[in-house]
Amino acid sequence: MARRFPLAWLASLAMVGIAPPSAASLEFVGSAVPFAPGVASTGFSEVRLTISPDGATALWFSRDRPGGPGGYDIWMSRRTDRGWSAAHPVTFNSSDRDFDPAFSADGRFVYFASDRPGGLGGDDLYRVAVTSGGFGPAEHLEGVNGPADEWAPMLSRDGSRLIFSSDRSGGSGGHDLYASRREGERFGPAAPLPGDVNTAADEFDATYLADGTSIVFARAPDLRSNRVDLFFAAAGDEAYDAGSRLPMSVNSPEGDTYGPMLDWSRLDRLALSGRRRKAGSMDLYRIVYRLDRRASDAARPASATASGDSE
Repeated sequence: MARRFPLAWLASLAMVGIAPPSAASLEFVGSAVPFAPGVASTGFSEVRLTISPDGATALWFSRDRPGGPGGYDIWMSRRTDRGWSAAHPVTFNSSDRDFDPAFSADGRFVYFASDRPGGLGGDDLYRVAVTSGGFGPAEHLEGVNGPADEWAPMLSRDGSRLIFSSDRSGGSGGHDLYASRREGERFGPAAPLPGDVNTAADEFDATYLADGTSIVFARAPDLRSNRVDLFFAAAGDEAYDAGSRLPMSVNSPEGDTYGPMLDWSRLDRLALSGRRRKAGSMDLYRIVYRLDRRASDAARPASATASGDSE
């Protein structure tokens, strides 16, 4: 029998270019492993690790690491024969807040958020081209930004959709998850993710997984005062479900966990940020995951294995 989908949901998915998928389930292999201790994971607050598709470059941001030009700065390390090189601020940082970096799947761009001058208000979304000499100038993402805050951009694997969060009017709560369909070199109007994933709580920091539709995201009743955990939501017959909290092998018993990001160098690995030491700072981690076979076999690279590493 042919599967039927609600017409309203199909229209909502079409707005952001998502095809109706089969629902997926998620499991994790082992525990979260610190990323580049002493280089990226330090005594300062490090958030949202993104790895280039060739595995050679790591970016993340810090709220308090000294040496950058602004309040929040994006940092970079290169992989060498001896491990990850000493970290330094990227050239496209400003004297304001620059945060939430995300490589595109093809490695040609880095998307990020900033409250630098020239935006439409609050925190806006930008991108820079990756060049042979480093990075190009910051480009404001027209068609996506508004007078509210926009955070945590991520371009889908096929380059067709941008997912992000915003506290703009018209959502379900504080911050909600939105997606915008790419239209040439621009992005079209953003729409809330369909279904039950957006609630009266704060939903933010979303990443697509290897199947291109399932997401891992952060949620808190109020992100300013409540504990933040990571959740998983699948897009099934009735749109995105409300999401299920990830296990304590991913979420931290000691404190907040957020900033998830698919590792473009290995699509079965998820990066995240967590406070896993009492009175400690936010550090960077990676963990191997598995989506059920229906959703992920076509997307998982042949070289993917079920083992982590401590780099």
